[in-house]
Amino acid sequence: MFDIAQVHAAPSADLLTPDNSVMLFIDHQPQMFFGTGSGDRAAIINSTVGLAKAARAFDVPAVLTTVAAESFSGPLLPQLAAVFPGPKAVDRTSMNAWEDEALVEAVRATGRKKIVLSGLWTEVCLVLPALSALAQGYEVYVVTDASGGVSPAAHEHALQRMLAAGAVPVTWVQVLLELQRDWARSETYGAVMEIVKEHAGAYGLGVVYAQTVIGAHAAG
Repeated sequence: MFDIAQVHAAPSADLLTPDNSVMLFIDHQPQMFFGTGSGDRAAIINSTVGLAKAARAFDVPAVLTTVAAESFSGPLLPQLAAVFPGPKAVDRTSMNAWEDEALVEAVRATGRKKIVLSGLWTEVCLVLPALSALAQGYEVYVVTDASGGVSPAAHEHALQRMLAAGAVPVTWVQVLLELQRDWARSETYGAVMEIVKEHAGAYGLGVVYAQTVIGAHAAG
């Protein structure tokens, strides 16, 4: 029930923060990219790397997983592996990552309830763990532009299925800016601006222009 007396300046508990979220990157591998046809593959790679750098900038735990890396799908996307040189991807055989004990334990060990999920393909390796995690009480945020399916229809129908189950669609820039949420947060401002300039297309060019013309601390 709405009570105007309770209205005050405070963020919603639904918002992603560096302290309540974990990022799960699923099967960003060569063979999976070869079969992706729902969008421009270079754009998906760019969004994935931008999302990964957002996790690094805000110290959000990241769990990486691959499927059949040595026998079929190939290694983790090199640009993604370069962002996280420490943790090794959990390789598995199951199409549903949430049926792999090591993967689930890695997510559980973070203690976070909000899973920021991205991967290939949307209609298989993304939708299956999304539905499984939701069924166990997790909140799932699907990064649509850092994910891809074999066709536009496959991608869209899988998104619809996840949304119907309670998942929340987001984009990688949305996640980045939601984590920042205040341009006065100087400890992460510089890193955010560098990520934007490198990966956010026209928005990034706008930041370059603003910082050149207005000054180095022009807000995003």
